Amino acid sequence: MALLGYIVAVALFFGGAAAFKYWRKRMALKEFEALPAGSKPKVTIALENGSKIALELFTADAPNHCAAFVDLIKKGYYDGLSFHRVVPGFVVQGGCPKGNGSGGPGYTLKAEFNAKPHLTGTLAMARTPDPDSAGSQFYICLDPQPFLDGQYTVFGQTLEGMDEVKKIRQGDKMVKVTVEL
Repeated sequence: MALLGYIVAVALFFGGAAAFKYWRKRMALKEFEALPAGSKPKVTIALENGSKIALELFTADAPNHCAAFVDLIKKGYYDGLSFHRVVPGFVVQGGCPKGNGSGGPGYTLKAEFNAKPHLTGTLAMARTPDPDSAGSQFYICLDPQPFLDGQYTVFGQTLEGMDEVKKIRQGDKMVKVTVEL
């Protein structure tokens, strides 16, 4: 897998957009079975400092992203991962198994851009410049970010613990992530 990453990095450096399109074709878009109609899953992220963040998922607006997120949570994928990117006044970002923003689950998701705005506490999927490149990395907005609207898949909102989100520092870990359907 490391060799594949190296090859992609070299190809992107030397080949630019053409190499990016080639890589995009190599990563399979994955579709998940939809969550029950009308469901509003609640996700809880337990942080290493003992605090918790509660989020609601928008299954009607981003059904595949929500189903993928729930699938990864049920597999324990996020347990022990860190928030590798923290930009004050912008976002906290986590979900990278490598801890540096370059990793993912081994598949990508087709974009589900929607009308949900990027408000304080919005949960959305991070991606590369390719709209269909999201996988496991997500971000939570620290403040409204209207310039992101319609360009990233918004799939949830913080219900409780926004004060805790604002205290997250780069490297802070998610001890356990759970979901109630």
